[in-house]
Amino acid sequence: MSWNKEGQRVAGVYLKAYTVSGVVTESRVRYGGTVQHTVKLDQPVVVFGRSAEVLLLDDTDLFDQPKLDLSVI
Repeated sequence: MSWNKEGQRVAGVYLKAYTVSGVVTESRVRYGGTVQHTVKLDQPVVVFGRSAEVLLLDDTDLFDQPKLDLSVI
């Protein structure tokens, strides 16, 4: 599976508190090798009293990501 999810619909959790969904407009590899996605949300979410229509989500914060258990391979 590719790290680049541009154009794909995703769902995940933001700040371990807000469940969100939307379309990835940009994917990038951050310094250190982790992947971060810019997600345009289907519906705005209020975070700390401010409405957000676009959020940055780490790849590990997305739902429906298959996890490989390398110990069994």
